[in-house]
Amino acid sequence: MSTASLVKGTVVPAPLPWSGLLALSTAAFTAVMTELLPAGLLPRMAPALGVTEAHVGYLVTAYALASFAAAIPLTTLLRGLPRRPVLMGALLGFACGNAVVALSSSYALTFAARLVAGAMGGTLWAMLVGYASRMVPAERRGRAIAIVLAGITLALSLGVPAGTAVAEALGWRTAFGALAGIALLLAGWVRWRVPGFPGEAPGARLPLGRVAVLPGIPAILTVTLCLLLGHQVMYTYVGPFAAYAGFGRTGLVLLVFGAATVAGIWVTGLLVDRRLRPTLLGALALCAAVMPVLGLAAGAPVVLLVSVALWGAAFGGAPTLIQTALVDASGPARADVATALQTTVYNAGIAAGSLTGGVVLENAGARSLPWTALPLMLAALATVALGRRHAFPAARRRP
Repeated sequence: MSTASLVKGTVVPAPLPWSGLLALSTAAFTAVMTELLPAGLLPRMAPALGVTEAHVGYLVTAYALASFAAAIPLTTLLRGLPRRPVLMGALLGFACGNAVVALSSSYALTFAARLVAGAMGGTLWAMLVGYASRMVPAERRGRAIAIVLAGITLALSLGVPAGTAVAEALGWRTAFGALAGIALLLAGWVRWRVPGFPGEAPGARLPLGRVAVLPGIPAILTVTLCLLLGHQVMYTYVGPFAAYAGFGRTGLVLLVFGAATVAGIWVTGLLVDRRLRPTLLGALALCAAVMPVLGLAAGAPVVLLVSVALWGAAFGGAPTLIQTALVDASGPARADVATALQTTVYNAGIAAGSLTGGVVLENAGARSLPWTALPLMLAALATVALGRRHAFPAARRRP
């Protein structure tokens, strides 16, 4: 595949494969929507399934646990198969799972469908970044990953509220039915516009343990864990923290955060291929700097909202930067396995951060949340600063 051409002596990069990358971004959007949509529909789903709202909330938990448990074993099992059929299979799994939820009146059947969808989600997340990195030359890898991961941001900032609105107007079953239809159409889009890649040849497959200890991988996974721990301590309980600060409009706080993440991932897409290390250092430093400001001065509404906006912008770009570093360290051929490891660590960070924040909230109050998050974010920043040789080098690796 030609990656550049000469025009009057100037090297012109080949255009990005936008259709294929947008298909992968839509897959990320669909996965997030599938995971989180029940959270906004608790009062509507509970009577139809004959359970409490808490039990409907467990449908989100079931998805997350299945994704956590399935990412590594399924990725390892399927790593030798051609990539496009595996990707299409995961999307068809989403379509089936959401269709069952849309039609089912049995909580047990709905719960089982969510487990299946979660397993498909674990497989999908392990593939997307590696797939995008194989579709473009190395010097454009970061931007391709940013495009794909933008689907997450759009799902959180626009998709989930839109899905909730559809459910209010047309019923929650219609919302899940629409998700099933999107996943089905998306499988066709992938078949049409996403290139096929072979799986790993038997002789080229490194065991999981050896991928985990490749130079740079442990440091990158450590940054992932520390950042997600610190982030979730605050983000999960941003409502109680806003109330403690005397600002009761939690919806506005979340809107500001979500809008800022869109800006953050856009800026990151411009910088990631040329300035990965300094951009990540800046993003983590900003995340850390915001925490003491929230701890000391969140009682002023302007300070609260500006701090949340800066936090959202910094955090919005961090996953793209970290995952680009991961693919650089593992190489695109091993990116699926490396990303499966990161997916597991990511979900562990979300769970542990939410648990830690809950314990702090109950025992020390909301005022202690930013001070709990601060050392975790500083640990992520220090790991990047020290990982100059392999994990986050000043000069990115080239094939």
